[in-house]
Amino acid sequence: MLSMFSYVEVLGDAGEAVADLKQLFSLSDKFGYSEWIQFDASIVRGLAYYTGIVFEGFDRGGKLRAICGGGRYDRLLSTFGGDDIPACGFGFGDAVIVELLKEKGLLPELSLQVENIVCALDPGLKEAAATVATILRGKGQSVDLVLENKPLKWVFKRAARIKANRLILVGDSEWQRGMVSVKVLSSGEQHEIKLDELE
Repeated sequence: MLSMFSYVEVLGDAGEAVADLKQLFSLSDKFGYSEWIQFDASIVRGLAYYTGIVFEGFDRGGKLRAICGGGRYDRLLSTFGGDDIPACGFGFGDAVIVELLKEKGLLPELSLQVENIVCALDPGLKEAAATVATILRGKGQSVDLVLENKPLKWVFKRAARIKANRLILVGDSEWQRGMVSVKVLSSGEQHEIKLDELE
């Protein structure tokens, strides 16, 4: 792979693109990260809105595909009706970074625990279940909202798998009275609670 300066020798020093690349490498040297970047003329980003230098980020060993890729796009906002402003950004590959973190033993082990699992007992109550989830989230509670038409047995299995504390069932008769059925999964205790009393 050519260094930036070898590239300039081959293509000459004329043109805005070459000037931009020279400035990038000069600044990277001054900021102390030049050892982390290399010039690669084979990188071509497929999106038409880039207006300057494009880039891809790789793991140091170069064994994985790009972790991220992006570039300069100074005229992107006008395509959405806004005013153009200088901008630079990238898309991040979550699958690649997870593999890299696993390889280096840096992937944290997060225990999956959700405080509430909310389920509508009737397909017509999905919006009601979403309302209950929103109320709980507004009170700082974590919520897993089940919107698929799943049997109750599946919901209980899911609740056990994600270690939910409570199962909140939104049924038609309870909902008409402004209430939901709450089952505490550790004790099996179940009772009806008014929406404005949900904690």
